[in-house]
Amino acid sequence: MDTTLIFYCILAILISEYVLATVINYLNAKRFKDSVPKDLSDIYSPEEYAKSQAYKLMNYRFGVLTSTFSILLILGVLVFGGFGWIDKFVSSQTSNTTIQSLLFFGIVMLGSDLLNTPFGYYRTFVIEAKFGFNKTTLRTFITDKLKGWFMILVLGGGILTLVLWFFEWAGADFWLYTWGLITVFTIFMNLFYSKLIVPLFNKQEPLEDGSLKSKIESYAKNVGFELHNIFVINGSKRSTKANAYFSGFGKEKRITLYDTLIKDLEEDEIVAVLAHEVGHYKKNHIIFNLATSVILTGAMLFILSLFINNPNISLAIGVESPSFHAALIGFGMLYSPISEITGLLMNYFSRKFEYQADDYAKETFSAPPLISSLKKLSKNSLSNLTPHPAYVFMHYSHPPLKDRIRNLKA
Repeated sequence: MDTTLIFYCILAILISEYVLATVINYLNAKRFKDSVPKDLSDIYSPEEYAKSQAYKLMNYRFGVLTSTFSILLILGVLVFGGFGWIDKFVSSQTSNTTIQSLLFFGIVMLGSDLLNTPFGYYRTFVIEAKFGFNKTTLRTFITDKLKGWFMILVLGGGILTLVLWFFEWAGADFWLYTWGLITVFTIFMNLFYSKLIVPLFNKQEPLEDGSLKSKIESYAKNVGFELHNIFVINGSKRSTKANAYFSGFGKEKRITLYDTLIKDLEEDEIVAVLAHEVGHYKKNHIIFNLATSVILTGAMLFILSLFINNPNISLAIGVESPSFHAALIGFGMLYSPISEITGLLMNYFSRKFEYQADDYAKETFSAPPLISSLKKLSKNSLSNLTPHPAYVFMHYSHPPLKDRIRNLKA
């Protein structure tokens, strides 16, 4: 493949993905005004349903704007040699190839984030605020940005430095060492993310003694689920939307409840939500997702190793001299269709796992409180009750609410 052909392949991939996403989003938006499914008729009053439609429509239009901006930005950078300009700049600053790559990715990521910050601000302080969701202050918004950049600098920069060193040291076999590094990092983050990273952004406290804690511990004991860590996170610091999640495994497993969840749901409904999360653990979904992620990462790195030394991959994005960082950018764009396919497969399995976790909660606790909790959470977040099947297939990691409820009632 020569440079010109690779360049046009990249353009074709980017434009095709944009067109496909735009069409799918349009089909989904066409169904915003569909009547509410019979099983969900008790969720919204007419006024609340009108509010949910307005929220979905505003997000859809904003999504069209942001995705169009993104595709025009990346196409402009490719066509007018933006990557080449950045590459020249970093090359003029140092002759060390590792530092060049770190500077290159730093400029690209920082520039991209700065350009997208106004969109994030608008989504948070205009859209989310208009519909009563936003609790984020300007100070929190800015500090979140700064903390995010610090995390990228420390973790991202550290990992990238090691990958570059592997490449210099091991040549084409660098992918094996990189795979090992990312595997260790992934397992570490699964174990300790809630303990080490979450506290940088949110306050976590053990669930206080009381009837809710007693009910959770009683349920856990009944199903043979050893549980010592139940935490409450101050999600209300940023949004009124509620959530709960399970993290870690072995002795490091913990359940985290958003304070908004405790506020919005009855105690039996909260236990039902946690029974669903326990179902994921009992059905080994967490291990499956972790193992699949490791395997897919290894496959991607192996394919990368076959192309990373092809100078045409680098030259295709507009740089004058082949380099690791330029080849990585070009490869990422060429690999994106494969990422889309693996993403579809992971979403498919995720939807199946949600049904299995729902079934587990129904069998070990009760279906009615889980159904009522799902309805309340859907109502409180103004979620879409009538998604287009194509949109579900492309984007949903959870089945639509109506399908989950029908499954729970079966």
